[in-house]
Amino acid sequence: MKTNTLLTIQNPILKGFNPDPCIVRAEEDFYIITSTFEWYPGIPVYHSRDLVNWRHLTNVLTHHIHFEGNPDSASVWAPALSYRDGLFYLVYTDVKRSKYPFKDAHNYVVTAEDITGPWSEPVFLNSGNFDPSLFHDEDGRKWFLNVHWDYRIEGRNKSAGIVMQEYSVDAKKLIGPIHHIFDGTDLRKTEAPHIYKHNGWYYLVTAEGGTGSTHAVTVARAKDITGPYEVDPLNPMMTSAHDESLPLQKAGHASLVETQTGEWFIAHLCSRPVHGKYSILGRETALQRVHWTDDGWLRLASGGREAQVEVQAPNLPAHPFEPDENQHDDFDEEALHPVWNTLRIAPDDSWCSLLEKPGYLSIKGGESLHSLHHQHLIARRQQHVCCEVETAVEFEPDSFLQMAGLVLYYNTDNYVYTFISHDEEKGKCLSVMKCVWGEFEKLDICLPLAGEQTKIKASIQSDQVFLFYADDTGEWKEVSDSISIAHLSDEGNGFTGNFVGMCVQDMRGTAIAADFDYFLYKELNG
Repeated sequence: MKTNTLLTIQNPILKGFNPDPCIVRAEEDFYIITSTFEWYPGIPVYHSRDLVNWRHLTNVLTHHIHFEGNPDSASVWAPALSYRDGLFYLVYTDVKRSKYPFKDAHNYVVTAEDITGPWSEPVFLNSGNFDPSLFHDEDGRKWFLNVHWDYRIEGRNKSAGIVMQEYSVDAKKLIGPIHHIFDGTDLRKTEAPHIYKHNGWYYLVTAEGGTGSTHAVTVARAKDITGPYEVDPLNPMMTSAHDESLPLQKAGHASLVETQTGEWFIAHLCSRPVHGKYSILGRETALQRVHWTDDGWLRLASGGREAQVEVQAPNLPAHPFEPDENQHDDFDEEALHPVWNTLRIAPDDSWCSLLEKPGYLSIKGGESLHSLHHQHLIARRQQHVCCEVETAVEFEPDSFLQMAGLVLYYNTDNYVYTFISHDEEKGKCLSVMKCVWGEFEKLDICLPLAGEQTKIKASIQSDQVFLFYADDTGEWKEVSDSISIAHLSDEGNGFTGNFVGMCVQDMRGTAIAADFDYFLYKELNG
């Protein structure tokens, strides 16, 4: 048997926007799922056999979603995966409105015998709360947990602890009384509940402090599943709130797994803010080794409460995967590579195609970058602080309402867009628009374009982007001075991190198409 020569887990294990991880083991396989919010497909499944090497294996929500009109940073929140008796259970929240004071949020469960599906149709469970999880007790009963949201509480934080109700597999619904099992601690904003049973104790692992810089992991335990739960006397179990210089910030929202070799780890979200300020990559996923103390509390194996970048790997055989980052996509396949994502709607022949013009990705013009319905945008996560993205587009607009190009996109209020359009005096030209925390600006740039194909390149250097283009001359030229992308971050915006990709708009409604020849994503030394 080949031993694991990779002695350390390098965090984050899932780079770029991959928040709210839930980890589970099924025999010798480990799976992590993460939140996707308004991005399609919903809920990626990452797979590993050694906790060191991970691959994107599949996605859960691929056809049974209805996210059109959902606001930014809504839709799929904090899914939770579990496995019992040969069946995978996944619970998730579809958030329709997240602003205060109410939560228009609906919780569902889906199941599958194989992690790659097919997954069952969603079964509705309850509304008004979020961050669900499902615990399978030794006696066969199943318990559904979620945040208790009480709009009557003063202030913006209306989290009132954790509630639990039994789930009937036969009836496919929640049954019996609702138990309020945990009020939370002084850290407040109690969320992301998971229950684990170990040595006769029920352990409740929650996130507290909010998902920003004060995020933390809180652990409590009880002899009875309904409580009362006593809080870890050294709480929080993990946090980075006390030291803004730590490389992994916002540490929290954890879930627990035991390897087949009896070693314990937690998966948790974290952030690597640029200049210590801007989480442009969003919230990512990391792993920490943990252990149980003699008095029955969970502790980081590294000591203290600070998440580590390098973590000792488990005593498992090394299991690397073939690289599948797809850094250069020539659009030669018949289906989109799994690296690509769309907003709220699935990519289908009604608006995008790899077959209409072989070797190209053809995208028909949709609504504006501010639309919550039919944005025709195909993008991938930004996974490195310094990277370069490039594409080549063929597009012949005849109106200023028609646009196609390269976009850096956080949400409808925050983006930088380098696009081809039509100017009444200059004809086909290259321009730049941006939206910064809701303030729109079209830059005073209108560069005439010659030839059929235009290349556009964005070089992202920390919190700045440098834009370039090349027309039929083949020579790269600067589009503008560097542009700040500090606004393409979680701070003050939401939960999703920055995406880079291609999009087309036709606000005249004629669905003019643009053809993209390739897309290149390349990490840069920064």
